Amino acid sequence: MKVGILSFAHMHAQSYAAHLRNHPDAELHAIWDDDPVRGEAMAAAYGAKYYRDLTAFLQSPIEAVVVCSENARHKAHVLACAKAKKHVLCEKPIATTVPDAEEMIRVCAAEAVILQVAYPVRFSPAIERVKELVQSGALGEILAINSTNHGQMPGGWFVEEEQSGGGAATDHIVHLMDLVRWMLADEVKSVYAELDTRFHQLAVEDCGMVSLVLESGVIVGIDPSWSRPKTFPTWGDVTMRIVGTQGTVEVDVFRQHLLHYNDQAGKLNQLPWAVDMDARLIADFVQAVKEKRTPSISGLDGLRTLEVVKAAYESNRLQQTVFIDRALLA
Repeated sequence: MKVGILSFAHMHAQSYAAHLRNHPDAELHAIWDDDPVRGEAMAAAYGAKYYRDLTAFLQSPIEAVVVCSENARHKAHVLACAKAKKHVLCEKPIATTVPDAEEMIRVCAAEAVILQVAYPVRFSPAIERVKELVQSGALGEILAINSTNHGQMPGGWFVEEEQSGGGAATDHIVHLMDLVRWMLADEVKSVYAELDTRFHQLAVEDCGMVSLVLESGVIVGIDPSWSRPKTFPTWGDVTMRIVGTQGTVEVDVFRQHLLHYNDQAGKLNQLPWAVDMDARLIADFVQAVKEKRTPSISGLDGLRTLEVVKAAYESNRLQQTVFIDRALLA
């Protein structure tokens, strides 16, 4: 199956490209990028054909596209792919506004193409095991979840609100919110958030605390930040502590690693040895396209997590709890 990557603006694109190249049933056939230097370099590195013209890229013999452009461009790029009848794996967040996400879902459905959102943490074996524990009832009734997604400040377009849609809250809430929805099969009722800029000189937030109440009454805390220094041995973390009436479980998604004392680079690095989540995400998307089945992580999943992000910004602005209205696409 021939697959294209639309833009290498997002840092995850290179990981996806490597896994597409190594997949036994897929071929990274085409790359589009509006930066010709970057696009040609990536095409040479991964043995693909570079296109600067988007129409020509979409007319190439590709069956599916991985969209890794800037967040604010997701809508235009996903709609272009859908109208060209190409199935889509879209980098998170699905969009920068709720109406954009809704339109993306509607158009992809109308064009009968798959729209999958890139939430690779679902494919962590540790996270899968925690989900099994939660849904089996082993922990009893779930009462509360405390979670973190700390990372290094990515710079570039990620800190430009018009291109990213926001700062650390946009970047990091969505991963944890997706896991909570997936594990509990529950939705968010209300959001209270306090966001700030404390670690870097930025025009967007780099930290915050988000408190959620789910429809079932479960209380969820999310700590999203770009608080890790440049010398930190890895990009960041994803952790969860899930409290039930019969037990508590804690998971550190990136705990499985070796420490590399790197004298040449002058720093300590964490080298993961766990199952690669990106590889499993790409394999799942390829399989969904081959089988023409509903994606495991749908556009609606992306919309629901984006709603929480936007409610967090509104709560921070109003300094009060915000209730989520999910009337559309329910």
